[in-house]
Amino acid sequence: MTPPRPLNDADSFAATETAIRTSATIFSINVSGGGIPKTPVPSIKVLSGGLEGDAHDHEKHDSPSQAVSVLDVEVLTDLRAEGFMVFPGATGENLTVAGLHVDSLTIGTRLRFAGGVELELTKVRQPCYVLDAIHPQLKKAIVGRCGFLARVVTTGHLTCGETIGIQTP
Repeated sequence: MTPPRPLNDADSFAATETAIRTSATIFSINVSGGGIPKTPVPSIKVLSGGLEGDAHDHEKHDSPSQAVSVLDVEVLTDLRAEGFMVFPGATGENLTVAGLHVDSLTIGTRLRFAGGVELELTKVRQPCYVLDAIHPQLKKAIVGRCGFLARVVTTGHLTCGETIGIQTP
């Protein structure tokens, strides 16, 4: 199966929304030099501090326990249906995943990626005022479905389309 191509704007995301898979996979890997949106890349090296080349505009986000943010692509699809112009990376997530239902998971859950990387969910992700740049109501609309922050347990390399296993605590 061919991994999905990185998506870098709302139009290309809308065109491929129907291709979302039912098993848990990496839909998009997103990084930036700081701030939003984060730009999709096809693959990336995962270091103990997070994704190589990714940075944050706010010091509060620089923590090993918050090294990687994870959000379901299905949430983005729902938000688009609600009128918000979002796409993978738009809300600042590092990993846009498909079929994982990350908001239903709990702190301590481990995500094991087919290539060997392992993450542990450490904190429910909270909406931030930077989302106002997308729409002033987005912070409110995304409450309870903003994904998780995670620490890196095992470093390695991630690739779009890679499968994800789940180990609950």
